[in-house]
Amino acid sequence: MSKILPPDFLQKRKSLLGDEWDAFLQSYDAPRAYGLRRNPFQACESLPFSLKAVPWTPDGFYYDPSERPGRHPLHEAGAYYIQEPSAMSVVSLLDPRPGDLVCDLCAAPGGKSTQIAALLQGEGFLVSNEIFPNRAKILSQNIERMGIPNAIVCNESPASLAAHFPLFFHRIVVDAPCSGEGMFRKDDTAVEEWSPDNVALCAGRQKEILECADQMLQPGGVLVYSTCTFSPEEDEEMVQWFLDTHTDYILTDWHETSLGIETSGYTDHAGLSAGIPGTARPEITGGVLRLWPHKLQGEGHFAARLQKTGKPLMSAASVASEASAKNTSTKKRGKKNCSKNEFADYLEFREKFIQKDLRDYLHLVPEAPSQGRLEFFGDELYRIPPAAPSLKGLKLMRFGLHLGTRKKNRFEPSHSLAKALHPDEAKQTYACSYEEACRYLRGETLSCDSSMKGWILVSYGGCSLGWGKAQNGLIKNHYPKGLRLLY
Repeated sequence: MSKILPPDFLQKRKSLLGDEWDAFLQSYDAPRAYGLRRNPFQACESLPFSLKAVPWTPDGFYYDPSERPGRHPLHEAGAYYIQEPSAMSVVSLLDPRPGDLVCDLCAAPGGKSTQIAALLQGEGFLVSNEIFPNRAKILSQNIERMGIPNAIVCNESPASLAAHFPLFFHRIVVDAPCSGEGMFRKDDTAVEEWSPDNVALCAGRQKEILECADQMLQPGGVLVYSTCTFSPEEDEEMVQWFLDTHTDYILTDWHETSLGIETSGYTDHAGLSAGIPGTARPEITGGVLRLWPHKLQGEGHFAARLQKTGKPLMSAASVASEASAKNTSTKKRGKKNCSKNEFADYLEFREKFIQKDLRDYLHLVPEAPSQGRLEFFGDELYRIPPAAPSLKGLKLMRFGLHLGTRKKNRFEPSHSLAKALHPDEAKQTYACSYEEACRYLRGETLSCDSSMKGWILVSYGGCSLGWGKAQNGLIKNHYPKGLRLLY
């Protein structure tokens, strides 16, 4: 083994793995696995890479790193999300369904949130939360790049979020901050920061986060707890602590789910309980999911599926109906100006440049709050997801789908709106070649037919890249300056 690992880590984990220890150590000299997930919100024609299916998620694929998909225009188009393959198993275990109310409590940089959104299919409501502002900004950018229409991005502590959403969600994923042992092969910083004291610190933080998750989960709901560490104190023993202190939960054995992982060759818990310090019971060590780097193509990961007993309290439809009624009542009392005049410039833009058969979740008028609320925050117009309750008091990085900006005598569409549209949903579209896509992403002007005037949705490979504005045979580039890259 060429990588130098902390001596205390080696001593503790050797007892955990027993006869598999040598194979585990050898995995550190094996090549890493690289993965990406297709984005169903973008109708990508094809991906020009050598791909092999990841077993535990239908849209997941291994790729050859020499092909550098992170530097391809389709990545910026949101055709796929680059994600560590083992990490894809968590949302597969969560199994969100269209119409669910879902929270990703520790969401940055956005891999699991974007995977959840893909399974929600634009229905229901997703709250993606990240406590650190810089990471929340990256999370918001990834939500935008993938064209997700029904999510908000919060920058809150778990406790503050729990106070705002009591017994609200059908499904919650807690991908908890951890000691990162499963990332040692790919992340030298995780090796440098590891210590027994840090393991204990992480375990204490994880308990606090799980308590908050419980306060937000409806009866009958599903909580998936995951880490990227091998530490039993943060994994099996954490699950046992939670079950012992929250007797209204049961552990769902991962073998009973349609996860697409074969027991043989992926996870084998024979002898595992004997190697775990503390008091983790066999039914826990046998029912949780451990992904080992010496048994599959991926890094180390852990996940447990916990189900809360009881009957659900409310559906996304009932939340949307209540929010719509409150919005209508507020307008009648004159506390909210939602007249057509307020949205006149937006409606004019939509009439000129957006196809009339646009999907319902974007084809909005102020008089149709059941499809989502249109609200201005300053001069920024957002479409609030229909199932969102009041957002007052939350620190938000993204209020929903940003439609654009109200300016003097005109409406300027947002990059988020471009990413949420399919190319055929705009009245004017310019399909780029590969070279033109690279030029557009650098911020350059493109040539077009002289008959094109006004806003144009620029696309590549069937995916939306962003807006341009045509005049006299040229497309002025409106790709955000902060996102422009050198290709």
